[in-house]
Amino acid sequence: MDYLKSLGSAAVSSLVQKSGLTLPFSLGTKVASFEGQSIWSLYDGTKRDDGSSVSIFEFDASNASKRNLLPLAKNALRKLRTVRHPDVLKFMDAVETDSTIYIMTERVRPLSLAISEWATKSVQEREDWLIWGLHRISVALAFVNDSCVSTHGNVRVGSVFIAASGEWRLGGFELLSSPKDEGAVLYTLGSLLSEASMYSPPEVKKSGWSVLKEHNVAAADAYALGLLIFCAFNTSLPLPATVHPPHPPPTAASRGSIPNTLFSPYKRLLNPNPKARLTPQHFLELGMAETAGDGSGFFAKNRLVKVCSGLDNFSVGSESDRAALIRTLKESASSFPSEFVSYRVLPSLVSALQFGGASAPSILPLVLQLGQNVAPADYANVILVHLVKLYASQDRGTRLALLDHLPEYADKLDKKTVSDKIWPNLQTGFADTVAIIREATVKSIILLSDKFSDRILNNDLLRFLAKMQGDPEASIRTNTCILIGRLGPSLGYNTKRKVLVPAFTRALKDPFVHARVAGLMAFMATIDCYDMEDLATKVIPNMAFTMTDKEKLVRDQAFKAMELFVKKLQENAASMPETAIPENGESVPGSLPPSSPGPNTLVNTAAGAAGALAGWAISSISKKLAAGDLQSTIDTGTERPTSAPPPSGLTGSNGLGSTGSERPPARMSTTLSSPAAPARPASMVASSKTKAMHLGGHDTLASQSSSSAIPDWAQEAAAEAAISESNPWGNDDLIDINADQDDWSKCL
Repeated sequence: MDYLKSLGSAAVSSLVQKSGLTLPFSLGTKVASFEGQSIWSLYDGTKRDDGSSVSIFEFDASNASKRNLLPLAKNALRKLRTVRHPDVLKFMDAVETDSTIYIMTERVRPLSLAISEWATKSVQEREDWLIWGLHRISVALAFVNDSCVSTHGNVRVGSVFIAASGEWRLGGFELLSSPKDEGAVLYTLGSLLSEASMYSPPEVKKSGWSVLKEHNVAAADAYALGLLIFCAFNTSLPLPATVHPPHPPPTAASRGSIPNTLFSPYKRLLNPNPKARLTPQHFLELGMAETAGDGSGFFAKNRLVKVCSGLDNFSVGSESDRAALIRTLKESASSFPSEFVSYRVLPSLVSALQFGGASAPSILPLVLQLGQNVAPADYANVILVHLVKLYASQDRGTRLALLDHLPEYADKLDKKTVSDKIWPNLQTGFADTVAIIREATVKSIILLSDKFSDRILNNDLLRFLAKMQGDPEASIRTNTCILIGRLGPSLGYNTKRKVLVPAFTRALKDPFVHARVAGLMAFMATIDCYDMEDLATKVIPNMAFTMTDKEKLVRDQAFKAMELFVKKLQENAASMPETAIPENGESVPGSLPPSSPGPNTLVNTAAGAAGALAGWAISSISKKLAAGDLQSTIDTGTERPTSAPPPSGLTGSNGLGSTGSERPPARMSTTLSSPAAPARPASMVASSKTKAMHLGGHDTLASQSSSSAIPDWAQEAAAEAAISESNPWGNDDLIDINADQDDWSKCL
């Protein structure tokens, strides 16, 4: 079978090449199951300009057996071009030559093939589907008969097709004619079709096709509709005896699988008297009437018919009608045909969403629920393309529904769609006057962040988040901090250094307790984003004050954070060398000699620490003086900055000036930059005096030094600490928390 399909496609392609035709489509596989049901051959195809799926009907008049059917093929093309209706096969394009006609339509498959596929369904599901399909064909025939004042003349299984949505489409326009047409083919060439006499009404069998001009244009189509009902429900049975003279009425034994509710109108369609025969329009009205007695309401009670009717009138229906339809869809969605859900229900619901309104929040969850059964290859075209368009909607209910259900479809979005189509509309939510929209916008970012471009992620987005940290709503400020913490690892290196610390520090100043906790947790979550130097000099100093927060929840979290940071620094310190002094013995400026007892001695009490600190400082000063400046003299008449080196040529035997006060060294160790000098116990004074004796040979000067040098150093250290506390990181590293809310974003 596959070989025959390929052979047929190759033959058509060869014919196209020989004729020199430029087709607006690419021919695909031939639908072999359709052969013999019509004068046409059916192919699957692809539209050239957009790659969409189409069907190609091909008529080859070069075949001698079909040459006399060319007028019928041309009539079908002419009528299909002009007769437009939702239930009629959708015409798209055509190519016509003297011997070949190609008609491109929407992608369809033959009804006979669909019926065989439905054979495995339950009896009720199959019955619902068939009645729904017959309803659509009845609507199409009523349109042809009443609006077009024409007779179809070829209603049979081979003239009905199934669209992508599962809806039935009426085709087979080879004989479609109006009595007003000058060259109407029905009345002269009707007998040329295969099995035409079998499906023709009794009056045609008796008097020929021309007799149809004398009757209602719907008479022949009504009789054929009755036979279509029989064939649809009884695929394996021969046509009923009523098609043969003397045309007896159908009996209950001959109805086969036709439902009881449909049997009475079915018999009226097959009435041998054309004047008493039920027309397609009357058949349709009877089926939609729920109070017309026995044999009525078979269409109105069909759930698929009710759903389609509700979808068609959704935009003009009342809120109660909409709610009822949505409830029906939720309860019965799993039993609907998959193609019906994908291509009929979903597009109608999405179209209704575009109008917004109170129904929007309930429609979107239903759309996503029904979309779960859509094939992955079709999901983008069936669902996403419509959802993306909805982001441009100004209706807040629609926007909120889109954001609340974003987790259900975010993973199916691609980067280009998010950056180019969603983000330009999504960003407007940050400035919305309704707080719930702003908060939903903030929460949605984490789901889309991995699909943002670098510019959006590291620039545009952060500017909006900087404003969100100053939002009047505490929950929005808190969620913004959490969001920045989650985005931290994905930010660029320079962006991390400029943004994270100021942003989280700002959160630590927030009056809302949970915002402060979020700031601490964000610091902890982004610990790997900081260099060790930044961790020690920016992160810890900026969060340390929270350990004295008035709220226990904040204090507890602060101590956990500090423990984590200190542990990280300890691990880093363990990998560092023990000293930075080169092996040749040369000292590094600002470092202590190896023999200094201070750094090598650990103390466990505050008093011990104070004593060790004082002794260490004096020892360091004396050793530096002894090493380089022991023979120099401090100028007694000129005050110098502590950082200035001693002037040359002014030396004395003990290194002190005439004022009798000791000056600090030219450069103090960085380890002494404590905010306040510790109080000295009495034992510490004695130790200081002993060490101070290394500076000179006069006891009075040494004693004077011990009483004045340490206070002077303490005052300078305190002054340095005060400067450090006022702006410990300089003017460029951090922002002023109390300044404008966009400060930290300016670091971008």
